[in-house]
Amino acid sequence: MNSIRVGIVGVTGYGGQELLRLTARHPYIKVTAAMASNVSNITTTLPALTGIWSGEISGFSIEVLSNNSEAVFLALPDTVSATIVPQLLAQGIRVFDLSGAFRLRDATIKQRWYPETPELRERIVYGLTERRRVELKDANFVTCPGCYPTAALLTLEPLAQAGLLSGDIFIDAKSGISGAGKAQTERTHFSECYGNISAYGIFAHRHSAEIEQELLRDVTFVPHLVPLNRGILETIYVSVHHDTTETIVSNVFNEAYRNEPFVRLRENVLPEIKHVTNTNFCDIGWKLDTKRNRLVLVACLDNLIKGGAGQALQNFNVVYGFQEEEGLL
Repeated sequence: MNSIRVGIVGVTGYGGQELLRLTARHPYIKVTAAMASNVSNITTTLPALTGIWSGEISGFSIEVLSNNSEAVFLALPDTVSATIVPQLLAQGIRVFDLSGAFRLRDATIKQRWYPETPELRERIVYGLTERRRVELKDANFVTCPGCYPTAALLTLEPLAQAGLLSGDIFIDAKSGISGAGKAQTERTHFSECYGNISAYGIFAHRHSAEIEQELLRDVTFVPHLVPLNRGILETIYVSVHHDTTETIVSNVFNEAYRNEPFVRLRENVLPEIKHVTNTNFCDIGWKLDTKRNRLVLVACLDNLIKGGAGQALQNFNVVYGFQEEEGLL
């Protein structure tokens, strides 16, 4: 089988470096362009990938990228992706975008969070792999979900579609510092993060809109920054209908994920971040209080892999008809 010529833009960021590490070991990918997000004549290397990938990182060039790629991964800020995606699609290149630029469909909501994003004629597929596999096949443009929504939707969608949820949904989410990106800010400075946990973006986080769009329900989403390099843990509180039992909940999840290689159901053994870091797994566990009809769910994933580069590569495998695990196990 011939290799797919792949370009990656944004490889100097955390997510982009993970993409390069994963794609360089994929048996059916040939990385033909690895670019920073800025225009530059200077080439660099990534010491962390010594022995895995021996190429050089160049400055961004749409011409070089287009001429050397059949498919492109974009690990860029939203505003940059909003400009580049239409250009690549116009040249017949398949695009897998890790930014949030094209995730929202409602024009009014999109204008609030991503005002620079243009309207596209191209069909946009939301790449939550396990839940959107049919739509992904042969897609030309995949907008990959955010790390927080990936954990929330993999956990909540099966319950919502089974009609088990009743009342409000509360998502208490905690993320490692790499989720904020590589650019230094006061919030992500070591002295500010170490020994500290802080809530942020309450009623003002763009991932709330993404979760609500896909779930078709309102949620209260509260993210927190914790002093870890990577990883996400979400504790989700929901009410369920009075006749819901442990067996019903277990059956819903097992029916949804029985044949899914990257969703691990922990049931009453609640998952932890250390169980999923550096992997493409999402682990889900839960506890049901049948007396008060309350269900507490815990979901964990690595924000840079299952919540980013790994899910993007998983989508790539589905689109091209490869085994889903290629390059990820």
